[in-house]
Amino acid sequence: MSESVLKLHPGREKSLRRRHAWIFSGAVAELSGNPVPGETVTVVDSNGRFLARAAWSPDSQLVARVWSFDENEAVDDAFFARKIRRAIEFRRFLGYDDPEGGCRLIFSEADELPGLVVDRYGEFLVMQVLSAGVEFHRDRIVRLLAEATGARGIFERSDVGIRAREGLAGRTGLLYGEQPPNPVIIRENGARYAVDIRHGQKSGFYFDQRLSREVVAQFAAGRSVLNAFSYTGAFAVTALLAGAEHVINVDSSAPALRQAAHNLEMNHIAPDRFENLTADVFETLRKFSAEGRRFDMVILDPPKFIESKRVLMQGSRAYQDIARLGFRLLNPGGLLVNFSCSGLMTPELFQKITADAAVEAGVHGVICRRLEQSPDHPVSLAVPEGFYLKGLVTRID
Repeated sequence: MSESVLKLHPGREKSLRRRHAWIFSGAVAELSGNPVPGETVTVVDSNGRFLARAAWSPDSQLVARVWSFDENEAVDDAFFARKIRRAIEFRRFLGYDDPEGGCRLIFSEADELPGLVVDRYGEFLVMQVLSAGVEFHRDRIVRLLAEATGARGIFERSDVGIRAREGLAGRTGLLYGEQPPNPVIIRENGARYAVDIRHGQKSGFYFDQRLSREVVAQFAAGRSVLNAFSYTGAFAVTALLAGAEHVINVDSSAPALRQAAHNLEMNHIAPDRFENLTADVFETLRKFSAEGRRFDMVILDPPKFIESKRVLMQGSRAYQDIARLGFRLLNPGGLLVNFSCSGLMTPELFQKITADAAVEAGVHGVICRRLEQSPDHPVSLAVPEGFYLKGLVTRID
């Protein structure tokens, strides 16, 4: 059976010539054949010249994601085995192959496997299927992942909203081997964490903040810390093990804070050195400000406020609001550690928002460090949209 052919409008091949992996519906002139969702199609320019092989996704505005720019490369077992092996070798190069640790093992377009995300938790893998192409090849990818890693079990967490844009329903469950324990225990930089990979946010743990936790450890000694949007307390564990005097964790999720308490206790941190507060973060920041509470470090790691360009201004204002409130809670010489995980937020805009927040708070600040996602979440030079996590460490007078 011959492959279907996707022909582009004149001039719409420019991004593919630069090896960008996405093809949007407006670029498509015609489709020959009748491919099913996820099936491989051959992409050609308006003159019929080969451009790429891609996965077809008719229910999405992003109608095709490129597997390969090599005309002689088939999308088969050997193809996926090569890509998986190369992704594993890159994490080994980074030094993230601790058998009792964890990392982002495969990161979609950056590892030339668009729509596939895999996190490793010791001997277990958590896999997210985010595109029609990965859905089409799911069984073979699971088999090849098991062969390449020797994982005891592979658990699926394809319960994210982005699947709906691909015409796919949410799904979770065991894909291979043993059910993972609940929780799974991993270690990072001398700390131990219990992770609920079946129900936790993302795949259960924020590996993308690994380097940011190291930076917090550098500045934490002797400081009182407010850890807002704390989730399961990884920043709190890091700060307290580094010598912080006291940490208050604030999160709206009681289960997350119960997990945070477990993580703190598991690292032998005395109960009088931390407090977990289940509350709305914005309301709590305003309440603490009204009460005159002050801290030596405020960490703000909120969820994504900007899901689309339509809400860019609204989301930017939310980031500015919490930064302003955070600045107002700092003692002189205090540090604001604030983040945005919104891909549409540029580093320049995030710095401007933080600067405007400082003006509104009536403080003068200087940037100590710029933060970004850990290198196991690499960014392809050809697909810069993979860069999403921005952070600043700002010291006020």
